[in-house]
Amino acid sequence: MQINLSVRHGHLSEASQAKVVAKFEKLNRIFERLTAIEVTVDLQDEESPSVDARASSEHKHDFVASESSSTLMSAVDAVMHKMEQQLRKHKEKIQDHHR
Repeated sequence: MQINLSVRHGHLSEASQAKVVAKFEKLNRIFERLTAIEVTVDLQDEESPSVDARASSEHKHDFVASESSSTLMSAVDAVMHKMEQQLRKHKEKIQDHHR
């Protein structure tokens, strides 16, 4: 699984980038068929940074989540929660379909 992190209108430290990438790597435990994740952090509004994530999986399924919050890590956590819900729902749908 490949994770691309891009930052708009600012710069993230190496430690912050590593934390964000580490959080998104955990998505592979929920749904193993992920091929790529693109994370975009927008720091244009310093008081509420926004995080957009797009996960691609096999068979042309894309999962998209975005959130803005008062801190960067709370926005990342909210996006992770949304993404986890989408992945769990999709995985349940796949498993129910095969039975």
